[in-house]
Amino acid sequence: MSLTVVGVICAAALIPMPKSIQINTGSVSTGEVQIVEKTDKALVPEGYRIKIDEKGVVVSASDEAGKFRARTTLKQLSENGRWPYCAIEDEPSFRWRGVMLDEGRHFFGKEAVKNLLDTMAKYKLNVFHWHLTEDQGWRLDIPQFPELVKYGAVRPESAARTCRGGPDDFRGDGQKYGPFFYTSADIKEILEYANKRFITIVPEVEIPGHVRALLASHPEFACREGLSRVPRLMYGVEYDVLCAGNDDAIRFMEKVYDEVCKLFPGRYIHIGGDECPKERWKECSKCQARIKKLGLKDEDELQAWITRHFTDYLAKKGRIAIGWDEVLAGNPSQDTIIQNWRRSKYAVDAAKKGHDIIISPVGTTYFSVPQGIEDDPFTYLSPKMRSSLKNVYSFNPYSLIPPESKGRVLGGECCLWTECIWNEYDLAWKLWPRGLAFAEAMWTNPKEPRDYEEFKKRAKVHRKELISSKINCAPLE
Repeated sequence: MSLTVVGVICAAALIPMPKSIQINTGSVSTGEVQIVEKTDKALVPEGYRIKIDEKGVVVSASDEAGKFRARTTLKQLSENGRWPYCAIEDEPSFRWRGVMLDEGRHFFGKEAVKNLLDTMAKYKLNVFHWHLTEDQGWRLDIPQFPELVKYGAVRPESAARTCRGGPDDFRGDGQKYGPFFYTSADIKEILEYANKRFITIVPEVEIPGHVRALLASHPEFACREGLSRVPRLMYGVEYDVLCAGNDDAIRFMEKVYDEVCKLFPGRYIHIGGDECPKERWKECSKCQARIKKLGLKDEDELQAWITRHFTDYLAKKGRIAIGWDEVLAGNPSQDTIIQNWRRSKYAVDAAKKGHDIIISPVGTTYFSVPQGIEDDPFTYLSPKMRSSLKNVYSFNPYSLIPPESKGRVLGGECCLWTECIWNEYDLAWKLWPRGLAFAEAMWTNPKEPRDYEEFKKRAKVHRKELISSKINCAPLE
C-alpha cells in the first residue's frame, strides 16, 4: 500500500488500509456534498476510486460491490463530520475473504447472524461460510423431512463448560438445548440481508462424517442398529457416520442437497468431508458389499467414492462443491474447491491437481483457539495453541505455495468453531480484534511489507468503536 499525507488530516483509522491514498490540504462537510457514483469497467470487481476535493465526492467502480466498498471507506474516512480532500485507489488482493460460523454446536440465531454480517461488511469481508449441520445439531428446516429438526435440532443437554469432555469424563450441563433451527423464511431474510452487503453465503451440509444429528433423526441411515435419537452431546470425533453402502441413505442426501440448492441459490455448496472415521464401515455388511461391488481397495476409497458422487451430483445441478482438504483423497471433480486447514502440502497438492483453494490454517485462522491474552477469562479449544493478533496480521495465503500454483488461491477464511462459544458475547470476543487483522491481510497486497505497530494504532480506534457499538472486542494484546 502507498500512503501520502499532505496537511494535518490523516487516514489513521482505515481498516483495511487502501492500496493507495493521498490526503491533501482541505476538507469538506459530509452533509454538504453529494456523492457522485460512476461506472468504470476498467476497474477490477470490488475495486474503486474515490476523489474528494472542493468540487465534491466522486466514486468510480466497475460494479455495485465496488461502489459499496467505496461507501464503506467513506464512512471510515469521515472525521468530525468532514471528509479530507483525498485521492484513493483501491482493490482487493483476494476475492475470497471469509468468516466461517459453526452453528451445529451452539446456535446464535437470526439477529446475531445479521449483526455479524454488518460488521463483516464494515471491514470488506465478503463470504459468510455457514456451518449448519454437525454431530451436535442440525439447524436447517427441510419441511420434506421434518424429523431432521424434530430430533436433530434439540438435545437433552450439552457438554459442560469444561469444553473437551470425552466419553470417559463427559459431564453435561443438565440443560435442554433447543429445538434451534432456521426456517426457509429465516434463510430468505438472511440471504437478502447479505446480498445488500455484497456478502456471499456458502452453506455447509456435511457428509459422510459429522452427521450424528442427522442419524438421530434417521437412524436407519447409520451402519448399526439401536442408535439413540439424540445428537452427540460431547465434543470430539464421532464414530457413527453415514452408511456409504446404503442406497436409501445416498438417495436421501441427494434430496437434502436438492432442497439446499433451492434454499441457497448461490454457486457454492460446502459438503464438509473432514474427520470421517472408518470403523463403522469396516463392520458394516452394506459398506463392505459396496466396496466389493465397485472394486474398491478399502474404506478410504469408499469415502473417495461418496465424495466423487456428491461433487458430481452438485456439478450437474450447476453448483460448485467445496470440501475440507480430506476430500482431496477422493479425486473429486476438478471444479471442487478445496478448503485447506491442515498442512500446506495439501494445498499444494490441490493446486497441482487443478483445484482452486481456500486457505484456513488451523494454527492461524482458527479463532476458536487462544489469542495469547494474559489472564483471558474465556474458554478455548486447543488451549496449547495460539492464534495471536500479530500472527493473524502476518497471515499470507500464498505462504508456502509455489509460484506456479498461486493463481489457484482464492483467498482465506477465519473459522469460528463453537464448542467453546456459547453465545454472541463469546463469539465477538473470539472474532474481534483478530477479525480486523484478518480483514486487512485479505484485502492488502501480501507482497508488500506490513507494519504491525502502525496497524495496532488504527485497530485501537476500531476497538473503541466496536465496544461503543456493544460488540465485545478483546484487548489488542
